Amino acid sequence: MQKSPPEDLSLFDKGIYHLVRQRLQSQPVAWMMGISAIILFACSSLRHALIQSNGWDLGIFDQAVYLISRGLPPISSFLGFHIVGDHAALVFYPLALLYKIYPDVHWLLAVQAIALASGALPTWYLARLAGLRGEYAVTIAAVYLLYPVVFNSNLFDFHPDVFALPALLWAILAARLGQVLWFCLAITVVLACKSILALTVAGLGFWLLVFDKRRVCGAIALAAGIAWFLIATEVIIPSFGGAQKVALSRYAYLGSSALDIAKNLVLKPGAILPVVFSALNLKYLVMLFLPVAWGLSPRYLTPLVAAMPALAVNLLADYQPQKSLTFQYSLPIVPFILVAIIGALAADQGWLRNRRAIIVWSLLSFLVLGKWSYFFTMYWPRLDTWQASREAIALVQTQGGVLTTNQLAPQLSHRPLIFAAMNGEELPDFSKFKYILMNGRYPDVIDRPNFVGSIEEQLSKRSDFRLSYKRDEVVLYEKVN
Repeated sequence: MQKSPPEDLSLFDKGIYHLVRQRLQSQPVAWMMGISAIILFACSSLRHALIQSNGWDLGIFDQAVYLISRGLPPISSFLGFHIVGDHAALVFYPLALLYKIYPDVHWLLAVQAIALASGALPTWYLARLAGLRGEYAVTIAAVYLLYPVVFNSNLFDFHPDVFALPALLWAILAARLGQVLWFCLAITVVLACKSILALTVAGLGFWLLVFDKRRVCGAIALAAGIAWFLIATEVIIPSFGGAQKVALSRYAYLGSSALDIAKNLVLKPGAILPVVFSALNLKYLVMLFLPVAWGLSPRYLTPLVAAMPALAVNLLADYQPQKSLTFQYSLPIVPFILVAIIGALAADQGWLRNRRAIIVWSLLSFLVLGKWSYFFTMYWPRLDTWQASREAIALVQTQGGVLTTNQLAPQLSHRPLIFAAMNGEELPDFSKFKYILMNGRYPDVIDRPNFVGSIEEQLSKRSDFRLSYKRDEVVLYEKVN
């Protein structure tokens, strides 16, 4: 329980007393957040420096933010349409202000690390609001920072979804404090990140309205979530050339349109059951809830109602990355899991309540499920072409178009035209590009044997390209004149 101020203080002094006390108690969380942000940024920056980040998706977003910062239409040459058509993510426009200071992909990596680490603060406040003592609130903040999906999402390039994680936590806190304006600001941030997150906002509203009895905030979120989802998917995304078909392809077994999918969810449950009740989904659920299994209590699981839209989207998808903690798709679920365990712990429920045991559990979960091991199992073994790749990249000195591979693309995405060769995609006309940069040892195009060799053979017969660099199977061709 919170310590009361001396009785002889005035109301103003009592307010100052509680404010100072709260700030002093939150200092450990501030240190944890700062250290976590530094670690997250260092890891993602190191991965990028090792040329292990991807054109899909870091190159896509880096190019878009760069073009916006230069006053150019953010037409993604990776996607082939306007970046707003990719999930109606409006958050890229304020991010472009950073690129106006200095255009560098590390801005994206930095703000991502800060956003993910900052979620510890609203988590701490929610724990304190629930009545947990200071040391237990700090423990819950540590549980958040050690959640494997937080680290893994940071390591996997950059995604606007990361801003929704702390924003959802702030939204829950604002609703419970009755701060309607702050609540509206928080859900606006969530809606600006990705169109599909509108379903999570609607789920948040339903939970607040029905279960948490925060009727004003609940009604606002429910209405805003439904309205924005319809506006984004039916108006904005199609108007900008949209990626809706790509997203819907993950549910192709249910239909070819959003309407067909929604209808078949009700009319054809037999098509759903084999996908939902699969070994892959069971494994996903175990990995998702294992880090907090110690604090789950059936009586305090109602916050998961708000997570059901995001969870259903992942379980129903015929797309393995949505059922993995390696990617960002589980981030919208995390806030509601944390609120559930906070409620259980505040009621002295859950089968593990010792602070040290909780930290040990979280640390072990992080070590087992965190993808920190990629630095040793996936990244370091490919360093034999690192020096050659850096030298070839340095020779790309103009804003001319670049044809390259997935992992080289985010090193050169500050230009209007860049294309990353991917599995199953036809290569565009070479004459569109000023540079063609390939890594023959690690081409990242596994469906085409001798992919780089065939490109070299074609270019050797052309008079409009010359070989500018070749070392360790890394080749750079430059268009003549």
